[in-house]
Amino acid sequence: MEILYNGIQLPDQWPPQNMDPGSRNPMPIPYLEHPPEVISIDVGRQLFVDDFLIDHTTLTRTFHTVEKYAGNPVLKAETEEELGKGGTCYLGHGGVFYDPQDQLFKMFYTAGWRGGLALATSKDAIHWERPNIGESRRNLLIPPGENEAGLDNSVWLDIDAETPAERLKFLTQRGKVHTLHTSSDGLTWSDGVETGESADYCSFFYNPFRKVWVYSIKRDNAHGRCRYYAESKDFLEGAAKWDDAVYWTGADNLDKPDPHVGDQTQLYSLNAVAYESLFIGMFYIHRGPDNSVCDTGKFPKLTDLTLGYSRDGFHWDRPDRNAFLAASREEGNWERGYLHSTTGVFMTVGDKLIFPYCGYSGIAPDGSRGAYQGGSIGLAFLRRDGFASMNAEEEVGTLTTRPVCFQGKQLKVNVDCPLGVLRVEVLDEDGKPIEPFTTANCIPVSVDSTLQEIFWSGVEDLSVLNGKSVKIRFHLTFGKLYSFGISS
Repeated sequence: MEILYNGIQLPDQWPPQNMDPGSRNPMPIPYLEHPPEVISIDVGRQLFVDDFLIDHTTLTRTFHTVEKYAGNPVLKAETEEELGKGGTCYLGHGGVFYDPQDQLFKMFYTAGWRGGLALATSKDAIHWERPNIGESRRNLLIPPGENEAGLDNSVWLDIDAETPAERLKFLTQRGKVHTLHTSSDGLTWSDGVETGESADYCSFFYNPFRKVWVYSIKRDNAHGRCRYYAESKDFLEGAAKWDDAVYWTGADNLDKPDPHVGDQTQLYSLNAVAYESLFIGMFYIHRGPDNSVCDTGKFPKLTDLTLGYSRDGFHWDRPDRNAFLAASREEGNWERGYLHSTTGVFMTVGDKLIFPYCGYSGIAPDGSRGAYQGGSIGLAFLRRDGFASMNAEEEVGTLTTRPVCFQGKQLKVNVDCPLGVLRVEVLDEDGKPIEPFTTANCIPVSVDSTLQEIFWSGVEDLSVLNGKSVKIRFHLTFGKLYSFGISS
């Protein structure tokens, strides 16, 4: 029996093998149906994307979408390799990360349609340039070719790797299989370890809570494209797990067709990343048309990017089916269709989350057209923790957590209420306020801050409550509460 950091107990059979590939019903979420009696909140900020933490509330939840960068695209086809193969540079999936070793943001992308693996760097995650890594290679880390860079790929910068040679992790498609590689610099790679069979656009992510690598494997079933799941403590040894991968998830009956296309939706890809106390999953919802229609019409297929949330790394709650990042569907627009996210999904930069993504216009710089031409890379922004907020208007609204426990000293919140007021109290298991952590004793907060500490008069810190089962009640007017956390 494995119990996670948050109190969730995993089933004896892991990964679960009870997902039905023939069903179009939304995935059941066991930990929402039966949450732990006491939830540990020691790990990361606690987000309100679901009701896992909530016992009772009069606040209303709002899901938020990104703001696309006005300067998009930040990278478009310019080099010989990019212009020569469809006039495209794209994330498929590639990877975009901050590298503390070099103090640079690094973008691993594909130069030209299914071309070589290339590198772009940035000091601010906004403005990107192509470094010259060698006169003959320009900015190419791996040259194009099925036996070189391969086809569709996925890159992870593992800053906690046991050895420098494993710092970069790379998955790439080679026909009906993929191969896994590691590297210290992106120029010299280990021999590929071959996986079991799969389709294109597979990816992977790291689960730091259980210290396993998770492989998001694309296959087809009766409903079209979907995902299978495998995991491994060791990245390269995980290749052997693909043959035993279990059905994971697909598009369901809440993923509505595009009204102008009408095709049943499919799950084109699924990337994920651990963020604070949970996982953020980027679901690529394919809305059609069929590849043959796009090839004939010389325009990109439609994929919109939507979000899911997981607290155990397998089950995904997807409460908001609106596009988090939507294709424009406009002729001539750089992101007309075929939107892609990236391995790692987003970067945390100060008070912002930055989402790199790519889109296709279907028109190359030379004017030629095609389903996979005119690919470029852009950015979108979201407030830190800003996926969902619990909102109050003029009347005081409250949110009371389920029983929680912690080891820490400060309560901090992400709140937007410059015209309102937030007060907080701590309750015992019976719902009675614990002196001196009462509403009356709480110093009111009227700020817009992603990290605001809560104070009570005459109280040094929360350490007297360490290890106890308590509830936290928030009182809010005219504001949005995004998250809270306990800090040492």
